[in-house]
Amino acid sequence: MAAHEEELAGRRERRREGDEPDAIAELPDSQSGRDAGKPGTFRERYWERSQERYRERSVKPRAEDQVGWKYRLEKKPSWAKSSKLPEPEQSEVYQEDSLIPAQVRRPTIRFSYQPRHPRRQSQRSASSHASSSVVNELAKMGDPNVLEMVQEEERRVSGEVDCIYETNEDQSSRESSYLISEEPRSLKRYNLFLKRRIMFKKDEQSKDSIFFRDGIRKIDFVLSYVDDMKKEAELKAERRKEFEQNLRKTGLELETEDKRNSEDGKTYFVKIHAPWEVLITYAEVLGIKMPIKESDIPRADKIPFSYMLGPLKLPRNVKHPHPEYFTAQFTRHRQELFLIEDESSFFPSSARNRIVYYILSRCPFGVEDGKKRFGIERLLNSNTYSSAFPLHDGQYWKPSEPSNPANERYILHQNWARLSYFYKEQPFHLIKDYYGEKIGIYFVFLGFYTEMLFFAAVVGLACFIYGLLSMRDSSSSTEICDPNIGGQIIMCPLCDHVCDFWRLNSTCLASKVSHLFDNESTVFFAIFMGIWVTLFLEFWKQRQARLEYEWDLVDFEEEQQQLQLRPEFEAMCTHRKMNTVTKEMEPHMPLCNRIPWYFLSGATVTLWMSLVIACMVAVIVYRLSVFATFASFVESEASLKHVKSFLTPQITTSLTGSCLNFIVILILNFFYEKISAWITKMELPRTYQEYESSLTLKMFLFQFVNYYSSCFYVAFFKGKIVGYPGRYTYLFHVWRSEECDPGGCLIELTTQLTIIMTGKQVFGNVKEAIYPLVLNWWRRRKARTNSEKLYSRWEQDHDLETFGSLGLFYEYLETVIQFGFVTLFVASFPLAPLLALLNNIIEIRVDAWKLTTQYRRPVAAKAHSIGVWQDILYGMAVLSVATNAFIVAFTSDMIPRLVYYYAYSTNSIEPLKGYVNDSLSTFLIADFPNNTVPSEKRDFTTCRYRDYRNPPDHDEKYFHNMKYWHVLAAKMTFIIVMEHIVFLIKFLLAWMIPDVPKDVVERIKREKLMTVKILHDFELNKLKENLKMNSDDFAKHVLIQENKAQLAQSTV
Repeated sequence: MAAHEEELAGRRERRREGDEPDAIAELPDSQSGRDAGKPGTFRERYWERSQERYRERSVKPRAEDQVGWKYRLEKKPSWAKSSKLPEPEQSEVYQEDSLIPAQVRRPTIRFSYQPRHPRRQSQRSASSHASSSVVNELAKMGDPNVLEMVQEEERRVSGEVDCIYETNEDQSSRESSYLISEEPRSLKRYNLFLKRRIMFKKDEQSKDSIFFRDGIRKIDFVLSYVDDMKKEAELKAERRKEFEQNLRKTGLELETEDKRNSEDGKTYFVKIHAPWEVLITYAEVLGIKMPIKESDIPRADKIPFSYMLGPLKLPRNVKHPHPEYFTAQFTRHRQELFLIEDESSFFPSSARNRIVYYILSRCPFGVEDGKKRFGIERLLNSNTYSSAFPLHDGQYWKPSEPSNPANERYILHQNWARLSYFYKEQPFHLIKDYYGEKIGIYFVFLGFYTEMLFFAAVVGLACFIYGLLSMRDSSSSTEICDPNIGGQIIMCPLCDHVCDFWRLNSTCLASKVSHLFDNESTVFFAIFMGIWVTLFLEFWKQRQARLEYEWDLVDFEEEQQQLQLRPEFEAMCTHRKMNTVTKEMEPHMPLCNRIPWYFLSGATVTLWMSLVIACMVAVIVYRLSVFATFASFVESEASLKHVKSFLTPQITTSLTGSCLNFIVILILNFFYEKISAWITKMELPRTYQEYESSLTLKMFLFQFVNYYSSCFYVAFFKGKIVGYPGRYTYLFHVWRSEECDPGGCLIELTTQLTIIMTGKQVFGNVKEAIYPLVLNWWRRRKARTNSEKLYSRWEQDHDLETFGSLGLFYEYLETVIQFGFVTLFVASFPLAPLLALLNNIIEIRVDAWKLTTQYRRPVAAKAHSIGVWQDILYGMAVLSVATNAFIVAFTSDMIPRLVYYYAYSTNSIEPLKGYVNDSLSTFLIADFPNNTVPSEKRDFTTCRYRDYRNPPDHDEKYFHNMKYWHVLAAKMTFIIVMEHIVFLIKFLLAWMIPDVPKDVVERIKREKLMTVKILHDFELNKLKENLKMNSDDFAKHVLIQENKAQLAQSTV
């Protein structure tokens, strides 16, 4: 077909130059009319060639000839088999109209014919009857050159054709309009028939087609826009026209779908195809690596006991859809070097849409205000186009037809995006080929993090089970629950005025639950998690290095899209500066213009952090006020006497306060996301990379304070600055500071952490699953039909939710915040890794499901690491060592028990017996200030409170005693020792574990060696061929000269 098109183009060129006259035009008029239907004429030769081309397409598989025909050739009528084609009657046209076949169309073309010889109209009418059947059969076959046939026919009849190719945005793409002056009635009928045939074929073919109307050229990108009736409509139309013209100049092929063909009747769609020449040109520009030889290095998939992991494995063709290759950067001048079996499938779909987006982001669309404007992002921001997205491979619920390329979206949905496959490994290579390296590496990181959480979850669960089994043997909870010990200890009121004295055994249940998380295994688990986080980060370095090798990212350079100037930055810049690297003038924003926005940004972040602290203080005030109210209510209501044992005022306020705090966190987070994005835009970052880094810093700082501030308060501040009876500290001189439970504040920290962590994960997963599903359902509901099966492939994707350039940013942020919960406060809640593990198993499948089914396909982008998030993880890992050490020392009751065990215990059989009584100080009720305790008379004169202070009869009463300083010294010593031990182990592990595994280093060396060898052999063979050709030419030249000389001598 390509040869035939070149032949036609050559003929037209020779006619224009006058070298080859039109053979048909040279004939007399009568002769031309008589030969219209005879064998051997142009139409018959074209008909035979078209049949031959069609037979070749039907026989050859698509992988070989790149042409997969979707519809069978209709049965050829008997008259088409004869050498002489009969003239059909007019009724035949209408008869065939009722059997209009499916037709793949070419772009809309408007033909304008202005014949200069009216006397030939009758001849033209007769010839059109003779050739209409041939053209109709070509239309049935879906020949993309059927309109070229019409053009040649009219050139033969009229001798002069004025072809005007224009893409008319106001004209329906269903129609190919033929404007012929004084055309005969039969030709009108023929044109109507052809128009209806093409229209019908398009409707049938486009329901799930990912090709142009010719069924051959694949759609790599789609632009959409809606007619704007405002005053800027003409400007936007001019921008689009200029932009699309420039896209065509770059070599891209465009096809427009009119709004009348869209489901809503308002949206135009511009489909974009990148032909082979464009792909190879920009693959070289982008430095894309492509295979040159199949690798001889075996895959490193064999692990010990791999046969036991069989149920967790994916099929090999899904896990590794392609064999391993040695690769090199693609060069169009060395195409013979690369393994190009099929040009249509040589570049993966992710590379194709990445190349197209690279062109779109740099294509100019005009000059405005004296500045050259370019890039699809600027057009999207100005609503010139409403969307720009790559096309999904097909529908996710069914595979592609055998003649079409494999539907990778369907394969991903079947083997990855289903919750029932939660126990299976992920097809990382297929994810990379479909979505690009940047999204692929996120799922690799999330999967690796989940695998490492398994080990932490097992150890944490073992520590929890140990606490559960040893609960009955806990001396502290036994003494508290004993009526003869805890029941005889009178505790001082927990609030002023309304709170009464209470007995220690009322906290029996709380002391037992506290032992689940505050026992001897707490210290071990805190040290273990410090080591675990180091192993996780070091092994992730290795996994990342292996991934760089497998995905050809070893020599990765920063993505050009990330370093490209943002349109907003260019629009606001009035100054220009010489770039020292490119030596070109670029927009420049002076520092003096940026400083006000930097101050505003810093002030905004500080203000919102202060707002978080203020909300936390408000929650504390709520807890204090509710505590007093609930305590008096429980004492006054006789019906609540039965629930006092497990629903104490401490537990009630802790639970309700944590739930309220979580709601406040979600509200603040929702508003801050909007404000931080606005502030970052106002800062006018120069590049997309600077924009993302600035937003990352703001969002992480805020979310760190928002999610962790309440946990830090409970862990390190609550109960530490309470004072003692008679001299309590007051918040705002009104509310008395909160006290910890006699068993410590660890159980409250556990409650706070559990509610916030679990609530955030559940809310996040529900939001990620429900939000896009509801939005997509609403869009389809507003369309003419509700079913996704009834409209075109590009409209289906257009109605999906947009993933956005910051989609991965929020996924990473969510994972890093969870990592903080798992590491920073894990000493208080050993089940945190288990909850994170269960969440991530669901998170992976939910993210996969929404990407595959509910979101438009994101533009592929490259990345060799998780970027700045890795530095954040390192910072949190170091901080976690300190926080867990402080939690064990100051929040847990472990250190005071150890001090009593080794320094003050007098019972050698039960060393911890008497610890509860020893940890409580005595206060004389008569020393209470007026109006701070109930006025009723009591039969006791003292009460107890949790602290290490001197008794009332001491010379320095109510001052800290020596035990307090012993315990404080022990706590500080433990912190120093634990931090040094964990940091020493961390540094040793980081030194012992190489960043790049040894086998990966050897593989990289092997690949570089083989690549250099293959390139050397290729260039050497090419040089030899050139030298051989030159030597043969030289020998021929010498021989000719010798023959000439001999001939001259013989003549003489």
